[in-house]
Amino acid sequence: MTGGVEEFRALHHGRQAADPLVLPGPWDAASARVFADAGFAALATPSAGIAKALGYGDGEATPVAEMFAAITRITRAVDVPVTADVEAGYGLPPRELVERLLAAGAVGCNLEDTLHPGKTLRDAEEQAEFLAEVRAEAGDRLFINARVDTFVRGVADPGAAVERGRLYAGAGADGVYPIGAPPEHLGLLAEEIGLPVNALAVPGGPGPGELGRLGASRITFGGGLLERTLRGVGELARELRRG
Repeated sequence: MTGGVEEFRALHHGRQAADPLVLPGPWDAASARVFADAGFAALATPSAGIAKALGYGDGEATPVAEMFAAITRITRAVDVPVTADVEAGYGLPPRELVERLLAAGAVGCNLEDTLHPGKTLRDAEEQAEFLAEVRAEAGDRLFINARVDTFVRGVADPGAAVERGRLYAGAGADGVYPIGAPPEHLGLLAEEIGLPVNALAVPGGPGPGELGRLGASRITFGGGLLERTLRGVGELARELRRG
């Protein structure tokens, strides 16, 4: 893998509103090569996509060693920066988490504020302390994208996401990922938090350009690209069955 964290960090800034950073989510080395060969400047591994490809469920069900081995295979396969979704950190101490990310070749990570198991929101102050510890261990070697899970945990008020986002910014996060945020809130979140905002593109929703115009600096797809691919595999399977 070539292209370091400074290159990756710079990709989040100075972009036109309708031209956000689009980060496809590879689930293995082969899909990573396809996206890199198509000309994307960087990639973002999805925890859900890798978990499914490995035969596990989402939500830290994948053994740590298998997840980081998969990330490593992806970073080795391409010549563009790769950031990794590592859920809530798999219970790893910040030092070990950072060491594993760097050893895997990642230039950044997503860290969510949902606790596993149970899928409950972590106390915001505790999450900020955790992020600050990760930042202290990483220095400037990782782009930390702090996922804010208020919307997916049933808290519709954007003010709650802003409050958490500001805490995480103060803890040293480089960007925030208010997953599930209604598109109309993206501009408010970006303005009030003051960091690049990651938006999730979903089928039937606004495309990357529109999400950028609404306030997102960065677009990811979660496990959606794998799901779309699997639908194609399903059609191929049915074709083979028909002979």
